[in-house]
Amino acid sequence: MSAQPALASRRLTPSLSAVRASGMVRVGLPLAGLVALTLFLRTREFDAGFWIDEGLSVGIASHSLADIPGVLRQDGSPPLYYLLLHGWIALVGTGEGATHALSLIFAALTVPAALWAGRTLFGVRAGWTCAAVAALVPFLTSYAQETRMYTLMVALSLVAATALAHTFVHRRRGYLPVFVATLTAMLYTHNWGLFFAVAAFTATAVCVWRSDDRRPLVRDGAIAFGAVGLLFAPWLPTLLFQIRHTGAPWATRPSLQDALTDLAALAGGEGPSIAVFLAGGAGLAAIIGRRAGVERSTALVLLGLFGGTVALAWLSSQASPAWTLRYLAAIVGPLILLAGLGLARAGRLGLVALALVAALWIPFHAPERKSNVREVAETASRTLLPGDLVISTHPEQVPVIAHYSRAGLGYATPLGSVPDTGVMDWRDALERLRATRPSGTLTPLLDRLPAGRRLLLVRPFVGNRGAWKAPWTRLVRLRSGQWGRAIANDDRFELVTTISAGAGPRGVRAVLYTKVRNG
Repeated sequence: MSAQPALASRRLTPSLSAVRASGMVRVGLPLAGLVALTLFLRTREFDAGFWIDEGLSVGIASHSLADIPGVLRQDGSPPLYYLLLHGWIALVGTGEGATHALSLIFAALTVPAALWAGRTLFGVRAGWTCAAVAALVPFLTSYAQETRMYTLMVALSLVAATALAHTFVHRRRGYLPVFVATLTAMLYTHNWGLFFAVAAFTATAVCVWRSDDRRPLVRDGAIAFGAVGLLFAPWLPTLLFQIRHTGAPWATRPSLQDALTDLAALAGGEGPSIAVFLAGGAGLAAIIGRRAGVERSTALVLLGLFGGTVALAWLSSQASPAWTLRYLAAIVGPLILLAGLGLARAGRLGLVALALVAALWIPFHAPERKSNVREVAETASRTLLPGDLVISTHPEQVPVIAHYSRAGLGYATPLGSVPDTGVMDWRDALERLRATRPSGTLTPLLDRLPAGRRLLLVRPFVGNRGAWKAPWTRLVRLRSGQWGRAIANDDRFELVTTISAGAGPRGVRAVLYTKVRNG
């Protein structure tokens, strides 16, 4: 008699494996849908031609693994992304779609990472909201289709922020190695990781100060930041050299308005950013308005990471300008968590705001044409032969021009001949460019070119002079005019054709000459 009810009970009670399988389906199917959506949105301009920085990425990564750290003494960047890209292009090649795919992978991984981060810190609803934000946010849509390190930086900042909150707010020591690994990787990926690290240290110090049991937090903080310091120490000599000799002379000091405009651009402009700010801000205000609680403390830590990193970067750029929208990748991770948490806690208002920004984000496209150098180089390759000379008056354009041109060409800039077309030598570049004159640099180049050879002069298209007001870009514009006039007035060179006259923020003009005689 008793065996039959027991048997029926076993039949009615689902097995543990069945429950787990059901849970995986409930999570896996929606997550797969979000990842599929993000892959669709972030491949619509996948084959767009490289612009300047992408040419530099491929050029640097094309060096041997052993040479890349030394090459970066000329560039000013840390090595991790270039080492990863080196291995990637060895497998898939150096085409636009092939190299963009690495950035796409990092962007796609951000979606499950955001789901994990939101669920483990704030619960299921916040997890899915964070994942939706990560799947659609325009910043990742743009940089998932660019051969640069910014989607990697977003993924790392997301995991590092989450691991920091788990370790020092939720007191889950198992996340300490994750925090150490991801923060170290950020420092080796982009120099704005330094601002993030200082903000993280400050947030940790506040956690220690507010704690009733400080000794374990002090111990874990010392372990975490001490380990990060030891792991980053091998790169410090190169970093110090870069600080002294390289920089961002193409940048200007950002105003507060510049900072606000760029922060809004992370969300695709003023409209979406206002919607996220109002609804998400209402949810966050409700959380922070509480007197205490782990969720409140976590939100404050994330706000400190976000605000501290931005403030440090902005203040640093007042002394040594190095501010641009793409560098804000360092704070997109904690921003995704804050937006997801705020929208999730804003109730129906949050759902409406999420639906609204999704409708605005889904049509967002990455730039269709980032540079017309590809068209110029491919057209010129039909007429240029090995031994001909390409002169770019915009020095950092050389790697991308060389990428799209045939082998065997010579390259020069107002700084002189270019021995390594894969890298821009930024070492004291502004001072060197100031010292150049056509008579001292250009004339010897033209003299050495044999009669019968061709010369391709590639100059930037300067449509809006306001965009060329930084010390470097202003001087590039001046030198471009001087070199263009000097070649046009040299009767040893005969004009063949103008290959391209491109517009846009990174457009170029190209003029082809033949050297008709020596002397």
